[in-house]
Amino acid sequence: MGFEEPTPVQERTIPIAMQGRDLIGQAQTGTGKTAAFGIPLISKIEAAEEKIVALVMTPTRELAIQVAEEFGKLGRFKGIRTLPIYGGQDIVRQIRALKKHPQIIIGTPGRLLDHIQRKTIRLDDVRTVVLDEADEMLDMGFMDDIQSILKLVPEERHTMLFSATMPPNIQRLAQQFLRNPEHISVVPKQITAPLITQNYMEVHERQKFEALSRLLDMESPELAIVFGRTKRRVDELSEALQKRGYSADGLHGDLSQNQRDIVMRKFREGSIDVLVATDVAARGLDVSGVTHVINFDLPQDPESYVHRIGRTGRAGKEGSAWTFVTPREIDHLHLIEKITRHRINRKPLPTMAEAIEGKQKIVAERLLDVIQNDSVNEFKGVAIQLLEQYDSVQLVAGALKLLTGEKKEVNIELTPEEPLRVKKRKPEFRSSGRRYSGSTSGSSSTGGYRGAGSKHSGGHRSGGQRSYGRDYQSSGGKKNWSGGNSGDKRTGTTQNFVKI
Repeated sequence: MGFEEPTPVQERTIPIAMQGRDLIGQAQTGTGKTAAFGIPLISKIEAAEEKIVALVMTPTRELAIQVAEEFGKLGRFKGIRTLPIYGGQDIVRQIRALKKHPQIIIGTPGRLLDHIQRKTIRLDDVRTVVLDEADEMLDMGFMDDIQSILKLVPEERHTMLFSATMPPNIQRLAQQFLRNPEHISVVPKQITAPLITQNYMEVHERQKFEALSRLLDMESPELAIVFGRTKRRVDELSEALQKRGYSADGLHGDLSQNQRDIVMRKFREGSIDVLVATDVAARGLDVSGVTHVINFDLPQDPESYVHRIGRTGRAGKEGSAWTFVTPREIDHLHLIEKITRHRINRKPLPTMAEAIEGKQKIVAERLLDVIQNDSVNEFKGVAIQLLEQYDSVQLVAGALKLLTGEKKEVNIELTPEEPLRVKKRKPEFRSSGRRYSGSTSGSSSTGGYRGAGSKHSGGHRSGGQRSYGRDYQSSGGKKNWSGGNSGDKRTGTTQNFVKI
C-alpha cells in the first residue's frame, strides 16, 4: 500500500491494540488512525470465520465507506470480508450482503440499530469494537444509539475509542464501556495542521464570487473543496461555477445517497476538480490529493474551521486553505485564530492580471509535462506543416490560449448570506425606535426580530407560537409589536432580543 513507516498514532496504537488492551486515541483526521486500529483488528481475524467478530461505528456514511475501502486493501491478501452498513442505502440489499457472512461490520449507529432490531445483525460473537470519530457521533445525537448497541456486545471484548477532542460526554462514555483504557494522545501543539498554509481575504459579500473565480484561476488547484454555509448557497455556487466554465459540482444533505455517490466518484476520479459542500456533507470526507480548501463562507464554529481545512494537507502533503471574510466578520476570524492558536495570513484580492498569469503558468507547465513524459510523435507531422506556414511564437501562443480556455463572462447573482457575529454572553435588547430586521416564525417576511433564547425566530412565544413581526414600536415605556393578527398587541415581557 506504499506505507514505509508508521505515523505517530500507528506507532503508539498498534502495540497496545495487539495486546488486546482497551484504549482511547486522541488524534485528528488524516493522521492514519484507520490503519492504526485496522491492522491489529484484521490480524486477529481468521478468514475461515463465518460470523461477525468486529464492529466499527462511524458518524457518517461517507466515513463508513472509506473505512471499509481501507479495510478492503489491508485485508485483501488474507481474504477478510468487510461490509459497510449505513442509512440511505437499500436495506434489502444490505440484508443480502449480510448473508455472505462478513467478519467486520462498519456502520453508522442508526442503521446498525435498525438491523439489530430486525435480527439481521447479531452481536453475540463480537470480540472487538471501534468507535471512530466519537466526538462527531455524539455531536450528531447518536449517544443513545451507541449505548444501546454497546450493551448488546459481550462484556469480554476489546474496545477502542478514537476522537479528535475529549469533551466530558466522551469521557463518560469511556468510563461506562471501556476497562482501564490506555490513553494515547497525538494532538499537535497547534490545533491546525502545520503543512497547511492558511490565508484570508477581506471581501464584501457581493465580491466573493469574483474573488473565488480569480483565486481558482491564480492557484489552479488540482482538487479543491469550497465550503458554503447553507444548502441554497451550495446549489447556487456550484451552478454559478459551471456557468463560468469551471468543472464543479455540489454536495449537501438533501441529495440522495445515489446522487452523493455519483458526485464523490467524479471528484475522486478528477472529472470535476471543484467540490462545493456544506459542513454536514463533508464530515468524514477523505479524498487524497485535495490541494485547496476555500471557505467561501466563514463557519460559525471554530472546530468546523479545523475540520474543513483538515481536508487538505493530508498524509504529509502540503495544502492551502483560503477564507473569505466580510468586514463585519473580522472579529469572528480573530476568535478562530485565538482558539486554534494559529495566525491566519491576510492576502489581497488577486488582480485580473494575476489570475490570467496564474492560469497561463499552470497551462505552460502542463504542456511541458506532456512534451517530457508522453509520446507526441503522432502530432509531429501536423506540427511541421504549421511551422512552415506560421511563426512558432504565434503557434505556441495560440495553443496556450486554446488550452487555457476562455472564461465565460456570465453575470452571477448569489443570494447574500447574513454575516456571522461573535457570540455575546448576555445579548441586550436596545430600543431606539428603529426597525429591526430578521425572519419571523411561520412567515417569509424579512421584517421582525429574533428571540435570543429560542430556536424559533421572530416574536414572542405564547401558547400556539404565534408570530409577531414587522415593526417594533416604543412609546412611553410600553413595548408593542404590530403585525401577525391585525389589532392584536402584546406587552413586552419577552426574552432578550438581539438586533440583527
